[in-house]
Amino acid sequence: MTSSSVLDLAPVVPVVVLEDAADAVPLARALVAGGLPAIEVTLRTAAALDAIEAIAAEVPGAVVGAGTVISARNVSDTVAAGARFLVSPGWTDPLLDAMKASDVPFLPGVSTTCEVVALLERGVSEMKFFPAEAAGGTAYLKALSAPLPQARFCPTGGISLASAPSYLALPNVGCVGGSWMVPGDAVAAKDWARVERLAGEAAALRG
Repeated sequence: MTSSSVLDLAPVVPVVVLEDAADAVPLARALVAGGLPAIEVTLRTAAALDAIEAIAAEVPGAVVGAGTVISARNVSDTVAAGARFLVSPGWTDPLLDAMKASDVPFLPGVSTTCEVVALLERGVSEMKFFPAEAAGGTAYLKALSAPLPQARFCPTGGISLASAPSYLALPNVGCVGGSWMVPGDAVAAKDWARVERLAGEAAALRG
């Protein structure tokens, strides 16, 4: 798999925060059944590594990745757990080197034109745009497309079912990241049918 194929797996990549690793497999199965195979499990909780490992082992239809990757240790730990792609909120040279050396696709985070150009200089053309809404949203990404058409993005941060189509219509957007299809109350209630329904709505955003 290339990083391009991560951007092209589905119109939306669910951004998942799990407090309990026991929820990982049923949640991932619901997302896959709804049509969202690429799942970003963020490293914001103690359960994240176990959750990635469980999804990688038990949900063959899922392409599980790690989000909130901010150190070389995060890279090695998540790849060892079975992560098949990496997403960072921002990047530094040491972090970028570690992600490049991991041999899995990665999306380093950017929010400014300078960061985009710096990544292009390093041979990276696919990135996470974060925090998307706060950093300028669709207007900012549209402005980047003319001078930097080779850069391709997965915008994440503040995006909803209602706003996602305007991002997906942009030529430099491959997919969007969001958490609206994994609402906290549904996860807490283990309402996997609701998660699957919301995932199906998100998967249908690009016909």
